Amino acid sequence: MLELAILGFLYDTPLHGYELRKRIAALTGHVKPVAESTLYPAIKRLEKAGLLDRATEPGSVAAPRHVLSLTEAGRRELHRRLAEPDPRDISDENRWFTVLAFLRHLDDAAAQTGVLRRRLAFLEEPASFFYDGDRPMRAEELDDPFRRGILTIARATSRAELTWLRETIASLGG
Repeated sequence: MLELAILGFLYDTPLHGYELRKRIAALTGHVKPVAESTLYPAIKRLEKAGLLDRATEPGSVAAPRHVLSLTEAGRRELHRRLAEPDPRDISDENRWFTVLAFLRHLDDAAAQTGVLRRRLAFLEEPASFFYDGDRPMRAEELDDPFRRGILTIARATSRAELTWLRETIASLGG
């Protein structure tokens, strides 16, 4: 998720590390704050793989800043990751939002539709946070008001996303 966010934000414009960290935190920080101890090693891995370039610019007040930009190989890698997301990128809501944030970078509507269809299929499968044996439980079956609340909120969120997915797939010609 972190590497995808780095590639996605740098696709739009070169950024220095601090600005990149702020943008990633705005996208995912409410779920998992971005620590320097995870961001900078990820940047180094991507740079070592030839996906990022680093240029040094004079700082406005103090030390020079390292500005990161995407290489052509980085652009291809972003396209690959968006077109062929990992199954967890489809099933995990936070990872899905990261994919969705950059899906516009795929120029092919059919490829975008394919990714959206995978999420749609995932959401259409019966699921719950709570089970009676192997059977998913519905909110109405629970006496616990807090667990019932979880399922009620999840159902409303899923319905909204299902509606959006179907409308978007149709608008993309799929």
